[in-house]
Amino acid sequence: MLLMSRLDRCHQVVQNPQKSSFIISSVVRSFSHGEGPPSETKIEINRITAIINDHSFPDQPLQPALLQHIPPPLISNILVENVLGRLFATHSNGLKALEFFDFSLHHSQFSPSTDAFEKILHILVRMRYFDRAWELMKRIRKEHQSLLTLKSMSIMLSKIAKFQSYEDTLAAFGKMENEIFVGRKFGTEEFNVLLRAFCTQRQMKEARSVFLKMHSRFAPDKKSMNILLLGFKESGDTTAVELFYHEMIARGFKPNVVTYNIRIDVYCKTGCLGDGLRLLEEMERSNLSPTLGTITTLIHGAGIARNPIMARKLFDKLPARNLCPDSGAYNALMSSLIRCKDVQAAASLMIEMEEKHIIHDYMTYYTMFFGLIKKKDFEGVFQLYEKMTERKFVPNTRTVVMLMKVYCENSRIDLGMHLWGYLVENGYCPHGHALEILLTGLCSKGLINDAFECSIQVLERGRHLSDAAFRMIERLLMQEGEVDKIRRLTEIIKKLHTHLPPLRDKTIIIPA
Repeated sequence: MLLMSRLDRCHQVVQNPQKSSFIISSVVRSFSHGEGPPSETKIEINRITAIINDHSFPDQPLQPALLQHIPPPLISNILVENVLGRLFATHSNGLKALEFFDFSLHHSQFSPSTDAFEKILHILVRMRYFDRAWELMKRIRKEHQSLLTLKSMSIMLSKIAKFQSYEDTLAAFGKMENEIFVGRKFGTEEFNVLLRAFCTQRQMKEARSVFLKMHSRFAPDKKSMNILLLGFKESGDTTAVELFYHEMIARGFKPNVVTYNIRIDVYCKTGCLGDGLRLLEEMERSNLSPTLGTITTLIHGAGIARNPIMARKLFDKLPARNLCPDSGAYNALMSSLIRCKDVQAAASLMIEMEEKHIIHDYMTYYTMFFGLIKKKDFEGVFQLYEKMTERKFVPNTRTVVMLMKVYCENSRIDLGMHLWGYLVENGYCPHGHALEILLTGLCSKGLINDAFECSIQVLERGRHLSDAAFRMIERLLMQEGEVDKIRRLTEIIKKLHTHLPPLRDKTIIIPA
């Protein structure tokens, strides 16, 4: 069976990590490293990531395994940064990632980089390990104080704003000032970090409250105003954007390129391309040169307005503006063509990107898959999927969920299992939503043992199983009389409950 063959290959990688030589995929944009590390380092990154991801959690400590497989001289900034980047992108268990980071500190002459510290901090707070994150920040303050940056502050405050209350976020800001960034005089830059924490979560009432409460202590600058303007834009309130823009002008702040880009994006996303183009002209009259991001936004806006001719015109004029199209610009044009049902022209852009050595990124694949699915060209989906996997490219979560849904809803559960095996083989622990879709498809076909094995893979890697998924498998296993398998699932879940924060509104309640 396909599942068993894929699982056997994954098992071989775990038992013999020296043989794992998969091509490392790019992680999320903020964790990219340009061309990436040398091929020899990539092999080590894949090997170490597989060891960490596949290590049984929480039954055994990870550090003895790391000591066995990672000689201290091998540890370097590029290795640690890339392994942590992979662990972030693969939604790995945060405590295992922390063990690896601590191992890198304690068993070598390694001096951590700012990038490595920010990555492990982000991994922890994304999983809501706030106590561990605070402990880490305090430890770093004592041992490597130079690593404490505005970005690390922003990572922490943004997740506290997301998962905790307004009061908790303000208290965390005070803790940063009094206990973490000791000796640093907080000013406008730190104030902007606090504003951004609320704005990135679209909590504009709270952001506005902070602005009014603290602007007398921290004099806001143009960046402060742009952060708030961006927050109103992200919340989808066009009227609020324009009102705050006029307030910004009334306070004596002159708009810059960032200000114009935000306002152009607002109009483009609401289908008002003409207003976006009007702002482009106004921007140029003010002697502000549009950036590649400005034009990319307008190309995307032309697609929303169903105006492929303008999208192509804006794209073709990039060289005349001394701008060189990148993946983002190509993706925007692809999206515009697909919105206008010209999937063939969008596909030709992928070929053009290859010819010009422009990388196909996450959005390239997502956009093309979306267009093919919308056209109901499932054969095209399968062909593009085959091409993607041949290139060892691992798609992002949104693409994985979309593909899993298409495969399972079109009776191609074999491709759903292939995708699952491909992700696991490349060291990824697939997102919970993708797992739920696959489990539903497997159970509907009576493949309950395969569904059980996939669930075990996720749980043993230290990840939650949603209540809906567990109840579905439990019911079918009960019908099959598989009491031992139910007991095994229950035991692992109970262990995880003692170590992991519960899923939001999806916690499995296991009777004592």
